[in-house]
Amino acid sequence: MAALWLARASSQLARRAARRLPPLPSRHGGEPSPWFLGSSVAAPPPVLGSPPLPPLERIARRGFCSVRRFAGESSAAAAAADEEEPENGFAGGDQAIDFPGGKVSFVAEMNFLPESHGERISCYRVLDDDGRTISGSRFQEVSKEVALKMYIEMVTLQIMDNIFYEAQRQGRISFYLTSNGEEAINIASAAALSIDDIVLPQYREPGVLLWRGFTLQEFANQCFGNSMDYGKGRQMPIHYGSNRLNYFTVSSPIATQLPHAVGAAYSLKMDKKDACAITYFGDGGTSEGDFHAALNFAAVMDAPVVFFCRNNGWAISTPTTEQFRSDGVVIRGQAYGIRGIRVDGNDALAVYSAVHAAREMAIAEGRPILIEALTYRVGHHSTSDDSTKYRPVDEIEHWRTARDPISRYRKWVQGNDWWSDAEESELRRRVRKELLQAIQVAERMPKPPFAELFTDVYDQIPSNLREQERLLRETIMKHPADYPTDVPV
Repeated sequence: MAALWLARASSQLARRAARRLPPLPSRHGGEPSPWFLGSSVAAPPPVLGSPPLPPLERIARRGFCSVRRFAGESSAAAAAADEEEPENGFAGGDQAIDFPGGKVSFVAEMNFLPESHGERISCYRVLDDDGRTISGSRFQEVSKEVALKMYIEMVTLQIMDNIFYEAQRQGRISFYLTSNGEEAINIASAAALSIDDIVLPQYREPGVLLWRGFTLQEFANQCFGNSMDYGKGRQMPIHYGSNRLNYFTVSSPIATQLPHAVGAAYSLKMDKKDACAITYFGDGGTSEGDFHAALNFAAVMDAPVVFFCRNNGWAISTPTTEQFRSDGVVIRGQAYGIRGIRVDGNDALAVYSAVHAAREMAIAEGRPILIEALTYRVGHHSTSDDSTKYRPVDEIEHWRTARDPISRYRKWVQGNDWWSDAEESELRRRVRKELLQAIQVAERMPKPPFAELFTDVYDQIPSNLREQERLLRETIMKHPADYPTDVPV
């Protein structure tokens, strides 16, 4: 109906204008210009700096953009408006067009939007660098029990990263990457969620899984790809996943999880679940088309999804200065009609409060939320990277010491008399011992059977895969020295 009314209104306007105004000669000679109603031959539009237009020509140009109603009015109201419209096509006063999506006002001046705001968007923070709450700060209160669990899991994540990293350097696993410097993002965001919320991670959020109950033994089983690994050894290390904990399996391609998160969130909305989806990604992921598609998809569908960007300054070796010209990531939400906040990613209380509020808004109001957490990737991108080749060592060391999120949060916990040095020593000793034992167990476990390479895709394995399996078995039998002996054939 709206399209039909638009066509009728435009046709009526054109006929009225054609009756009122005689054809105008082109300013470039020849037939009248198509920029005016009633013209028939194409001609280039006027350029900046041209002489002033004659009065009659100015009226014609103004009349070309005089439609003010596209939809929402009855035919009678439209007819009455037509009768009241003056000869120049305007009703006087402000002029606007009822464009689908909202009324847009016309202005006489040509103004381009600036490429950026005058000031950068501020960053929400609760704790200062010394672990003291900033005067006047508003944040979500946490109980002693939750606060201590957050700290314990942050320390556990740090120890786990350090030991698995060394295990890779010893050749015991093939690959690893750490969350050093981003422990607050991992644990604090997870603490603000419900177990019913669906998590679609990138690959630097093992702390979210740790918080939800994934054991150190389960982490070790995945990294060593043994028979107890839920992925059956098919994924490279750190590609964790857990159906039980609503944590989608990590996928290496950048940003592919973002559109999936919107779909998952929309399914929660359709089922009227009291839950949302949250997806994590880095600053480099915002250069992928999936990022933009996901934000627009979520905004249009009003999906209850939280987009959490870990802006840690580096997409492997590419700094954010070469990644985008906008004011970070959070500003992009406005272009898609998405509410957002920038938060200090090294402040556990600020991250917890922001995610807690974002989750409530996403579910209660049925809307997407964009969070940009400013942090720093203290470690190398992965065991395949040496970040000292493209970043100054003193910069890394500054963030490792002066801006360490664990140290800052520990000062706040100890300031509340909830933690002691003796408890700190015992925690680190216990976690280290437990993880080393888990690694020993994982190493001794057998690998998944060879046949698992061909399962879990089709209900009935097709003939071409059976043929591949047969050929691979024959090859292994002919060249046994070239294949690992701990994989059951």
